[in-house]
Amino acid sequence: MTIGTDGSNPNEVLPTFFVPHGAPPFALRPGVAGAVLSQAAARLPAVRAILIISAHWETATVQVGSAQRPKTIHDFWGFAPELYEIRYPATGCPEVAQRVVNTLQGAGFEAQTAPERGLDHGAWIPLRFMFAQADVPVLPLSLQPHQDAAYHYRLGQALAPLTREGILVLASGNLTHNLRDYLQGLHAGGATPAYVRQFSDWIWARLQRHELPALLDYRAQAPDAVRAHPRDEHLLPLFVALGAAGGDANVERLHAGIDEGVIAMDAFQFGGQNS
Repeated sequence: MTIGTDGSNPNEVLPTFFVPHGAPPFALRPGVAGAVLSQAAARLPAVRAILIISAHWETATVQVGSAQRPKTIHDFWGFAPELYEIRYPATGCPEVAQRVVNTLQGAGFEAQTAPERGLDHGAWIPLRFMFAQADVPVLPLSLQPHQDAAYHYRLGQALAPLTREGILVLASGNLTHNLRDYLQGLHAGGATPAYVRQFSDWIWARLQRHELPALLDYRAQAPDAVRAHPRDEHLLPLFVALGAAGGDANVERLHAGIDEGVIAMDAFQFGGQNS
């Protein structure tokens, strides 16, 4: 086995992931979804750093967090006090952050480091389940909500070389995310709307068949796509993970539960085979 100067195996390609972060209470009651994420991380080879793109960091152009000690951001309101006490004490890695920026700039993206950026709940919730010891450096990556799925797929493609350098591309969102339906469900309860499962199953079927054009055009082709995502920031990270692995990469649906009645908690692993 040949080991690179950064400790990575140049013949080994890390998988990429799309994972749910659910609603904030998910952090306190991980259930089956949390256990699945923990098990998936336990199967990974050594990871040099984690590059996590969360639905909750939106910028006009690409930014990569480069803080030495990224703070834990509690970017939500009105939840249990215990949630605001949680800290995820991972280190950052400015050197790797600059490597990510250079890679993106080389692919034609406008990108820069963000030395003050911390970890929002879209990042630290799944990280607590997957890397509970917080012993792997973490770098947040912003998404661009004014851009579409195809742009974020290309962003993922630009990141693909990093998966050979021990850098784990981890995308965090939710396969359905309708805040109005969520709030109505909290007050009124009731059955899960049919669109939640129909939409998530449509995405899964297209991933299995590697139907990339349909996936990139999901807002026109998927059932109830606009209701599933009135804004699509919670789905855009999926396309980054898919692009970083390659459109023809093997895909595994790790979990397919529903939380809070309306949040599809699907988790996917893409690729990761040895070359």
